[in-house]
Amino acid sequence: MDYLLEIDDLHTYFKTKKGTVKAVNGVSYRVEAGKTLGIVGESGSGKSVSAMSILKLLDGNGYIDSGEIKFKGRNLVECSQNDMYQIRGNEISVIFQEPMTSLNPVYTIEKQLNEVYLTHQKISKEEASKKSLEMLNAVKIPNAKSIMKQYPHQLSGGMRQRVMIAMALACEPSLLIADEPTTALDVTIQAQILHLMNELKREKGTSILFITHDLGVINEMADSVAVMYCGQVVEMCDAHTIFARDNEYSHPYTEGLMTSIPRLDTPVGTRLDAIPGSVPHPLDLPKGCKFAPRCKYATAKCMEEEPKLEEVEGNHSVRCFYPEKEGRHATK
Repeated sequence: MDYLLEIDDLHTYFKTKKGTVKAVNGVSYRVEAGKTLGIVGESGSGKSVSAMSILKLLDGNGYIDSGEIKFKGRNLVECSQNDMYQIRGNEISVIFQEPMTSLNPVYTIEKQLNEVYLTHQKISKEEASKKSLEMLNAVKIPNAKSIMKQYPHQLSGGMRQRVMIAMALACEPSLLIADEPTTALDVTIQAQILHLMNELKREKGTSILFITHDLGVINEMADSVAVMYCGQVVEMCDAHTIFARDNEYSHPYTEGLMTSIPRLDTPVGTRLDAIPGSVPHPLDLPKGCKFAPRCKYATAKCMEEEPKLEEVEGNHSVRCFYPEKEGRHATK
């Protein structure tokens, strides 16, 4: 298997006055070349922190305690800041969640796009402007020439997100990290942005690490899925398996996420199932299985012992003592 990115037993912590926050606590996942891995989970599950660890874009109190992040066979954990400057933008790019806070309000779109080329490639300003215009056309921005002269506040949310995608793909990176890139957009624009990203992936062969809390988006974008909870991967499989109704195995948390999605065939008046409780505070994590206090199938064993992420069938791993749906239903 040709893996572009391999994360193995990653631990990323943050030092605070109240103690050490274990935001990412033993995460492992892989991204194949030319494929999309979707990372899904509630806020606070460690999705973004695990992705920002790849580029070492952590806050001042954040650090990688242990683990490996292999990109093209190279362990990024051991790389210096100068090495990372060469990798960021060139080989790995990021689309951040809110484009308005990612774009500089006092510079034109042209100046900000040109900066990407001038920083990473030895070309003139004229050549940079030409390439910037080509990228805006590639992300299907209408009247790209006039948009180049405008400022971020003059563009709609969808247009700003297209500019961010253009900036991220300017140097044709091997890996694109998309951190909830459609969260602030309406459904119609969201569909356009997802379609655009899939088109660019096919054309350029870029691998995508797509972070979201929306399983509907995962269904549209991902080839494989990693479900995260409390800084751990609780389930990993291909996208088809996670959405299959006849799937024999799943983590109770994944099951809860799936049953909370509105469906067109849901009878009128039927209430959606909701996962009880909330994500525990990272400084006060429960003993045993981290999901046990919210799990309707939890047993005494779940409360005392922590399960490992184990393969239940080909390319399908679950962190649960009762991964079989029928088996755990029988315990209750």
